[in-house]
Amino acid sequence: MKAVILAAGDGIRLRPLTETRPKPLLPIAGLPLIHHLLSEARKVGVTEAVIVVRHMKDRLISYFTGCDIGLKLTFITQGPENGSGAALLAAREHIDDTFLVLAGDIVTEASVMKAVIEAHHGGITLGLKKVANPHGYGVAELSGDRISIFEEKPAHPKSDLANLSVYCMEPTVFSDLKSLGKSERGEYELASLFVGAKGVVVEGFWRDIAYPWDLLDANEYVLSKLDSKNGHIENSTIDGKVIMASGARIINSYVEGCAYIGEGTTVGPNACIRGFCSIGKNCSIGPGTTIKSSILLDNVNAKHLAYIGDSVIGENVNFGSGTQIANFRFDADNVNVLTEKGWANSGKKKLGAFVGDNTKFGVLSCTMPGKLIGSNCEIHSGVVVNKNVPSGVRVFTRQPIEFGKVGDGELE
Repeated sequence: MKAVILAAGDGIRLRPLTETRPKPLLPIAGLPLIHHLLSEARKVGVTEAVIVVRHMKDRLISYFTGCDIGLKLTFITQGPENGSGAALLAAREHIDDTFLVLAGDIVTEASVMKAVIEAHHGGITLGLKKVANPHGYGVAELSGDRISIFEEKPAHPKSDLANLSVYCMEPTVFSDLKSLGKSERGEYELASLFVGAKGVVVEGFWRDIAYPWDLLDANEYVLSKLDSKNGHIENSTIDGKVIMASGARIINSYVEGCAYIGEGTTVGPNACIRGFCSIGKNCSIGPGTTIKSSILLDNVNAKHLAYIGDSVIGENVNFGSGTQIANFRFDADNVNVLTEKGWANSGKKKLGAFVGDNTKFGVLSCTMPGKLIGSNCEIHSGVVVNKNVPSGVRVFTRQPIEFGKVGDGELE
C-alpha cells in the first residue's frame, strides 16, 4: 500500500519553533514527527510514501537524504492553491490503487491506521476518536457507520468524535474533488467529501500537534514505548529509564522518570533530569541545572543553576547562570498562551516557555508561564519576561542604582 503524507503546511500555531523548520521535522524522543509517523505506517504494510511538501521543503527533503527509513519516498510540491484537498490533488499522478492518507503533523500508532484500513470497503474511510475538547477539531456525527454531519472546529460541537486526519481512500477521490470545485474560501477542501463517507471510531494513541505544548504529550507517549539504552553513566542515580545515543554522558547526576539523551550531550555533573524529557545532540546540562518534562533541541547550553520546566527549547539556545523558566500560576489555574491565532487554553496546570532558535538568556533572567520567545533574541540579565517576545529583538531592563558612603545609614 502507498501512503500520502500531507506535510506542506506553515505551522503558524507552532511558532516560533516553525519559523526555522517545517512542522513535520519538530522532534520528539530524538526523531522528527514525520519519522515516527512513517515508522508506524510501515508496520501496517505501507511500502511507499508520497510526501506533499511546500513550506521549507528543502529542509524536509534534506532530512531524508541518506536516511534509510525502509520505505520508497517520493516528494511532491504543493502548488499555490491552499487547502488539504489541494495538497492531496498534488499526489494524484502517483496513486492508482487504495491508499492511506496521513497528516504530517500527527503522532499516532500503527493500531489506529490498521483499524481504518480494515474498516475500509471503498470510497473514503475516516478515523475518528472521542476527545474531551471537540471544538478544537473537525467533528463528525455518525448515523450508523456513515458520517451525517461534519463541522470544522465548531463553537458548539454536536459530537465528541474528532477527525484524526487518518484516512483510507480510493483514487476516485481525485475526480470527486475536482468535480466539487473550490469552496467559499477559494480552496479545494477534503472535508467537503466527508458527509456520507464511512467513519470508524478507533482506540489507541493519537495527538494532533497543533500547538507547541502538544509536543510534550506526544513526547511522553513515544518515550514510554521505547526500550532503555544505557551509555556512559558515571556515579549517577537513574530512577527510571534512559535512552542514550552515541557519545551521550551522564556524570554525577540524577535522572527520575524517562529521558532521551542525544548524541554528544553531557548531563552533569550535579544536574537533575525529571519527568519525560528529550534532550538533543551536543547539549550541555551543567551543575545545579534541572530539566523537567521538556524537549530541548540540539546545541542547547544550560550549564549553571538553570531551571527549565514543561518547555520546548529550540536549537542553539544558551541559558545564563540562574535562568529560571516559571511553569505554574499562583492561582493554580490552567496556563493560557497568546498565539498568533489568539489566546489558547493549554489545558495544563504546568507549562513553561517555547523558545525559538539562537536565543540567549542572560544571568538571573526569568520567564513567566506560557510565554513564546522568538528566534535570535537576547534576553538580558535580570529581565522578567512577562509577555511574548517577537523574533530578533533584545529585551533589557534599566535599574536605577544609588550610592552612599558606608556608615551613613539608610538612603532616602
